[in-house]
Amino acid sequence: MANTSYPASYYAASANPAPSRPALQDDVETDVCVIGAGYTGLSSALFLLEHGFKVTVLEAAKVGFGASGRNGGQIVNSYSRDIDVIERSVGPQQAQLLGNMAFEGGRIIRERVAKYQIQCDLKDGGVFAALTAKQMGHLESQKRLWERFGHTQLELLDQRRIREVVACEEYVGGMLDMSGGHIHPLNLALGEAAAVESLGGVIYEQSPAVRIERGASPVVHTPQGKVRAKFIIVAGNAYLGNLVPELAAKSMPCGTQVIATEPLGDELAHRLLPQDYCVEDCNYLLDYYRLTGDKRLIFGGGVVYGARDPANIEAIIRPKMLKAFPQLKDVKIDYAWTGNFLLTLSRLPQVGRLGDNIYYSQGCSGHGVTYTHLAGKVLAEALRGQAERFDAFADLPHYPFPGGQLLRTPFAAMGAWYYGLRDKLGV
Repeated sequence: MANTSYPASYYAASANPAPSRPALQDDVETDVCVIGAGYTGLSSALFLLEHGFKVTVLEAAKVGFGASGRNGGQIVNSYSRDIDVIERSVGPQQAQLLGNMAFEGGRIIRERVAKYQIQCDLKDGGVFAALTAKQMGHLESQKRLWERFGHTQLELLDQRRIREVVACEEYVGGMLDMSGGHIHPLNLALGEAAAVESLGGVIYEQSPAVRIERGASPVVHTPQGKVRAKFIIVAGNAYLGNLVPELAAKSMPCGTQVIATEPLGDELAHRLLPQDYCVEDCNYLLDYYRLTGDKRLIFGGGVVYGARDPANIEAIIRPKMLKAFPQLKDVKIDYAWTGNFLLTLSRLPQVGRLGDNIYYSQGCSGHGVTYTHLAGKVLAEALRGQAERFDAFADLPHYPFPGGQLLRTPFAAMGAWYYGLRDKLGV
């Protein structure tokens, strides 16, 4: 069987030491079989183990191989569609439940880092940067909305104040969220995997789920073994493939590109981001960036619909970086990589149950670092018989992409072109 290794990213090159975990080669029994060792799967496993469940995790490649180990590393609150959009869609009662959970994922990350002493360069503070007066007006509304749901660690930044936190001349203002922040995402996943194993959980790497045998005692088959469980949690997201066809129909893998510079040195790094906050702009097709622990700039942006790998990632992202920071024109790019996230038509996560014992969460739509940690808690609650918060997500309406799999990529790309044009025109 082929051994799938990490992509050649900065995160893989700077990962903390981790054991090589064996592939499943036997038939095993467990309470819960989790498919996928990314944030959703690891968070689910940890919460279940803490409540006495026996848990087995199957990973097709290595822990954190997918989006969990490749993303921009930013702790961003709420969902890809904000609470006001949810409220208009489902009404105030369900929106209240979802709004109350919108800021929980970041707290879970910090609790995990503290409890299990995970070394992942955790830093507090995230900035939403406005490029136009219209975007600044949206941030003012967003601050009022989030404060309505009890989230108060927010500060609006005028043009003078945003210059104090990021050396970019493009921005007219912004909003600082001190409960946001950033981490080394792969090291967070590796630390959570170690925590899973410290509680007796078992993780098999290089063990893709190739078939689920549904029924009263479902069985997950891998190339060389199988797991019989009372419950299954499907947590493969953009890397699930067609394992569960009814989930594939309502989602689309998309690629995003990231680069990492050479180390900038303390002086230049401090000039760019004096408080070491992470930043994302307010465009529909947004750019995002932050400093690493060794003072590189991680810069990401762009979307490839259908999750193809671009031939030259640096050629796509470097111009975006230089538009924000022309002072980096002579800086070398040491790493460039791509990773997939799962897009839904509503841009809200899909959560639910197939039959009585197969649970799933997927489709973070590019907003997954915090949501996936919340999802693990919500899934674990549902397996323990506490389904109110699970149901609040499960009752969100979802629809297949128009035209099915054949047309979903051009359909989404056309929509992105339209919103990208609006960003450029400032309308």
